[in-house]
Amino acid sequence: MNPLHSEKLTFLKQEKIRSLLFVYGFLAVLLPLAQIISPGFMSFSHMDNVLRQAAFLGIVAIGQTFVILTGGIDLSAASIITFSNIVSAQIMFGQDGNVPRAFAAILAIGLAIGLLNGAGILFFRISPMIMTLAMSGVIRGIALIYSKGAPKGETAPFIQFLSTGKIGGVISVLIIFWVVLSVITIFVLRKTIFGRSIYIMGTNALAARYSGINIPLMTMAVYIAAALMSSLTGMLIVGYTKSSYISAGDPYTMNSIAAVVIGGTSIMGGIGGYAGTIAGSIIMVVIVSLLTIVRIPESGRLIVQGVLIILLVLLYSRQKSK
Repeated sequence: MNPLHSEKLTFLKQEKIRSLLFVYGFLAVLLPLAQIISPGFMSFSHMDNVLRQAAFLGIVAIGQTFVILTGGIDLSAASIITFSNIVSAQIMFGQDGNVPRAFAAILAIGLAIGLLNGAGILFFRISPMIMTLAMSGVIRGIALIYSKGAPKGETAPFIQFLSTGKIGGVISVLIIFWVVLSVITIFVLRKTIFGRSIYIMGTNALAARYSGINIPLMTMAVYIAAALMSSLTGMLIVGYTKSSYISAGDPYTMNSIAAVVIGGTSIMGGIGGYAGTIAGSIIMVVIVSLLTIVRIPESGRLIVQGVLIILLVLLYSRQKSK
């Protein structure tokens, strides 16, 4: 192996370890602080709810992690979630027998939007930010037309169980589902050719091309994965709220990006991973929960949340530069 290449791999591994220590260290400080501010915050029942909320964000952030690791970004997540939320509720209409058809529909939505995002970025050379932002507007418009501004339908019992049910009355099914998806995601990124190709693309696109990586195929794959994760989340949210609503996905675009970046993945790509995103997702939910508990109004929560995200990213950047 080339000594320079070996040295770079060692640096990236050390950087990933430092990032994980930082984000999980911050989480370890944040949780006791939350307990002090709100006694009972770390009770089993409340933490179960926090982790369940983090699961929704974490599932969206799976796709966002893939995209950001390649040096891209997906600003269409919120609209995909909302559209899938509306479509799946209307198809299910409270019947388990309609779940396969609803699931097929959201898969088709995710696949189509992912293909369009990838095609625009690849073939028309539109920047990921502009392409996914434009698609977000298109999807939101289609959702309004489809629902006529008044979403109908309701969740099926099976999806409700997946989103709110508990095994043995103790552990939420959704949390277990998130853990399974997390293990698969981490394995894919660390142990497969697909995962290694994502890192190489994010580190050096030219080197990736010369090493034989199919850049068009990989680009399509990560944007399809991102759209599919957002579509799945939209359907799961129906199970949590029992019905659909026109702003179901609104919190998820910026929060998923924040979870990925706070988790140690470089916005420039090539460095990071999903293990950090897990902690980033929990941190985001804890922050929002705390702001709600101390009765800060919505406008104030958005301001504080934005400032905290900036501070966390700056703090992480300083750690990274040391």
